[in-house]
Amino acid sequence: MTFQELQPKISAIVSDNKKVRDEKILAVCQLLNENVEYYNWVGFYFANHENKTLHLGPYVGAETDHTVIPFGKGICGQVAESNANFVVPDVKAQDNYIACSLTVKSEIVVPLFVNGVNIGQIDIDSHVIDPFTEADERFLEFVNQEVAKLF
Repeated sequence: MTFQELQPKISAIVSDNKKVRDEKILAVCQLLNENVEYYNWVGFYFANHENKTLHLGPYVGAETDHTVIPFGKGICGQVAESNANFVVPDVKAQDNYIACSLTVKSEIVVPLFVNGVNIGQIDIDSHVIDPFTEADERFLEFVNQEVAKLF
């Protein structure tokens, strides 16, 4: 399914009044994981600005020990500080990468803003080297704009 075909499905999940927020976010993760071949782990982390930590929210994929990540640590922690997208074509070439699994070859993290504040991010791991393009970034920015409506 193309990103363009997925967009209305994302919007429909977000506007579904029968589900609570975490169910909707999980459904978004499932939709992406099932319909984008190289999205092998899809999840959200949410910021605790007082403690300067990220906390794992709904996700789909292999279990992770990384349920709390300090700001600045790893790709997710860097995005919490930079407020900018971060694409890692090859995780082996990244110094500040927190290894989740030997099968993960690349990662993309896109911040989630609500009223101009970075409240979290979508994090996607891939078992393929360098699959992410600018189209992925624009699509995931759209996903986050939709998810932001839940807050």
